[in-house]
Amino acid sequence: MFHVVKRLIVLMSTLVIVSFAVFLIPYLTPGDPVRKILRARVGDLDVDPAALENLRHQYGLDRPLLVQYWDWLSSALRGDLGLSYTSRSPVIEMIGHGLAVTAVLAVASLLLALLVALPLGALAAVKRGEPTDTAITTVTQGFVAIPEYWLAPVLILVLAMQFGLLPSAGWQGPQSMVLPCITLALRPMSYFTQVARASMIEVLESPHITAARARGLAFGTTMLRHGVRNSLLPVITLFSVWLAGLLGGSVVVEVIFSIPGMGRLLYESVVNNDVPALQAGIVSLVGLAVLITTLTDLVYACINPTVRTAHVSA
Repeated sequence: MFHVVKRLIVLMSTLVIVSFAVFLIPYLTPGDPVRKILRARVGDLDVDPAALENLRHQYGLDRPLLVQYWDWLSSALRGDLGLSYTSRSPVIEMIGHGLAVTAVLAVASLLLALLVALPLGALAAVKRGEPTDTAITTVTQGFVAIPEYWLAPVLILVLAMQFGLLPSAGWQGPQSMVLPCITLALRPMSYFTQVARASMIEVLESPHITAARARGLAFGTTMLRHGVRNSLLPVITLFSVWLAGLLGGSVVVEVIFSIPGMGRLLYESVVNNDVPALQAGIVSLVGLAVLITTLTDLVYACINPTVRTAHVSA
């Protein structure tokens, strides 16, 4: 119980700190917040000072900073994230659509990475020290050095433009997901493979695997019943960490492939000085990432009691 309460306190404290930092974005960046609103709407800063003051009063920007923050936070907790400066659409709807697209893209990419990494990791562990193990380890480690901003254009040039096998951009269906999912899956697949290999080696050297083999249980059956299942926990933990990261880290991929997710929304918000959309997007992504990591930590603590004991003793 102490561990749960501690994690929840950390969660709430993090969200409060992040929300205040995000609220200060218009004030920490150069320029008058009111002029930024006008720039987002009409792109013309040559406006009568009286009109500026009216707009400042309309948005409550003439009140004390802490009062503005409290009003903004209260509205956000009620689901009112304001209106976009550029499209005049409710920001909550834009965030909801963007999160849905990005979540589908992130989960699909990580599932693709898992489907490839788990067999490779298991094969490398079984062939430990052999050429197969060396080849798998070398190739997958090389994937880490391939940046998404380089891989994405290459995939578009080869698979979309040269051979016409897949769409080069957009979000119209499963075919549109293939290239961005491959782009995002390559790096986590490398880490999943290495973690699965290390975990599988540890499991294969454990006493209960040796006992199962001594009882005459076939090697393949032993791997399925004990090896794969017991080695999944570290991989699943890493999966949640990557999921939290991809939710906010797919900006480059979404922009290159014209995917209407959170990454592209944040990019366009910065370009267009759309402060409400930018604030809501950052808070939503950080909050979701912290929530995922907190839930993962709590689930892991339930599965592995030594984690709770370590926190309590600390």
